[in-house]
Amino acid sequence: MTTGITGYRKLEVWQFAMDWIELVYRSSAGWPKDERFGLTSQVRRASVSVASNIAEGAARSTTGEFLQFVGIARGSLAEAETQLMIAARLGYLEPAAESRLMTAADRISRMLVSLAAALRDRKSR
Repeated sequence: MTTGITGYRKLEVWQFAMDWIELVYRSSAGWPKDERFGLTSQVRRASVSVASNIAEGAARSTTGEFLQFVGIARGSLAEAETQLMIAARLGYLEPAAESRLMTAADRISRMLVSLAAALRDRKSR
């Protein structure tokens, strides 16, 4: 597993998270202007946090630290998913856009679980 200051870019989960951020930004672009500093800002920050924590963890010096940041990324993903569900309930997201975003988030979640398992295995050796 390649980690380090630039190795995170080779991680498939980081690449998918980056693509997902673009989807979140594009999907939230047309939300009401009065949500600019509310839900729009929150969901964007949470989505950015997913890829950012993967990168920061990979750049840390120990496997345990990387594992901790993967856990934070999972939490940020759950936060963003919740905010997207709220946006859908409020009518800001079309059902097709919500489905696309949630399907991608589910894939990222599964990848993060797999990465965490691999890190735990590496740590126990």
